[in-house]
Amino acid sequence: MAVQYEAVIGLEVHAQLLTKSKLFCGCSVAFGAPPNTQVCPVCLGLPGALPVPNAEAIHLAMRAGLAVGCEIDRASVFARKNYFYPDLPKGYQISQFELPLNNHGTLLIEGDDGKERAVSIIRIHVEEDAAKNIHGAGGADDTLVDFNRGGVALTEIVGAPDLRSSAEAETYLRRLREILMFAGVNDGNLEEGSFRCDANVSIKPVGSEKLGTRTELKNINSFRFVRKAIDYEIQRQEIVLAQGGTITQETRTWNEAQGKTISMRTKEDAHDYRYFPDPDLPPLRISDADLARARDALPELPAALRERWQREFGLTAYDAQVLSAHPRIARYFETAARLIEGEPLDKAGKRVANFVQAEVMRYVATEGLSATFPVDAARVAGLLKLVAAGTISGKMAKDVFEVMRTDARDADAIVAERGLAQVSDTGAIESAVREVVAANAKQVAQYKGGNEKIFGFFVGQVMRATKGSANPGLVNEVLKKVLEEA
Repeated sequence: MAVQYEAVIGLEVHAQLLTKSKLFCGCSVAFGAPPNTQVCPVCLGLPGALPVPNAEAIHLAMRAGLAVGCEIDRASVFARKNYFYPDLPKGYQISQFELPLNNHGTLLIEGDDGKERAVSIIRIHVEEDAAKNIHGAGGADDTLVDFNRGGVALTEIVGAPDLRSSAEAETYLRRLREILMFAGVNDGNLEEGSFRCDANVSIKPVGSEKLGTRTELKNINSFRFVRKAIDYEIQRQEIVLAQGGTITQETRTWNEAQGKTISMRTKEDAHDYRYFPDPDLPPLRISDADLARARDALPELPAALRERWQREFGLTAYDAQVLSAHPRIARYFETAARLIEGEPLDKAGKRVANFVQAEVMRYVATEGLSATFPVDAARVAGLLKLVAAGTISGKMAKDVFEVMRTDARDADAIVAERGLAQVSDTGAIESAVREVVAANAKQVAQYKGGNEKIFGFFVGQVMRATKGSANPGLVNEVLKKVLEEA
């Protein structure tokens, strides 16, 4: 009988911190500058240049740790991680090893079984990014190096091997990304590489306690590629073992064009890097004031936000999830919901949630932490106030919104100019209803005979007679009364 295997997956996420300058120098971190224009003696590792820690980077790294429940170590140490590669001009990377800034966090995800469970975060440490190798840029065999990225401030978030599938890995990454974005720590931009991950993947016989040999899938910056790479690697390892082979501990990369992982190099262990404390950087000391500042800067995070919205605004779990997918969208929704006066919060919340998802989000463009909206939240709230007051119908609101996308005026001005206000005069509506009932004796008889479905026919006829301007609620109310009398 063939051996059944289960996957064991741990993710190491590199998240760029939202600083304006690099971790140990004043060079800009702006994305897209011409190659090698954002460099200095410090980030190039020139002789005599000494690093100075960026205080804002340390603050943001603490905030990241607090966001996932980590313990903040009051004394952490920068270490030199020695290896030789073209993207590392000093011959070492300044990172943290034995004494990282954050330890022992937790991230809640929905597992493959649909139940919520905790995934352990072993540590979150601070380190500088390496430069960027550009293979084949000058010719088929050439590698050029852009040092603009070298020295950029990162946190490395090391998760425990608690994940069991590519789907769980994707869920973990999405949850972590949204937490860091809401916390204002990282912009979540996968395309620019400011949020990317390495996946450690191994397999073991089902029920076995002994872990298999792992491979590391390096620098994946797409949720879709993460799933594809992990699924491929699990299958590859199963085939190797089924054929009597052994898994080599190595670093591999995902090749999308070939649809497979490719070996890069034999995987090093920590001792191969020869870590030792950086003699140019004293131990990092976190004061009570430093820790308090990081705690005070931590905003409401997505899980707490969704729970509150379900409680206050009566949203479904699904609606809360969709509307909290991006910090700016979340702020937009709540701003609009709280501006609708005269309705309970739950009614206002549901009205805004439905409209934002159905109409507004079709036109929203997000990039990193920024977002552009077709109509601002206050004007959308003004539009939905007219619906709540019965001035216009929900269908009319959609039409008015389309006008508002290119017309800077408020909804009430557009409604007034175009004569879109609903008729809420009971007398006028009753007159239209009686005319429709009188003209459709056959359908009246069917209704009186028990065919209640034909009620919709009468509603449609009244709305047609009033050119869609009658208040639907009043039409239903008056129509029922007139039909009972018929």
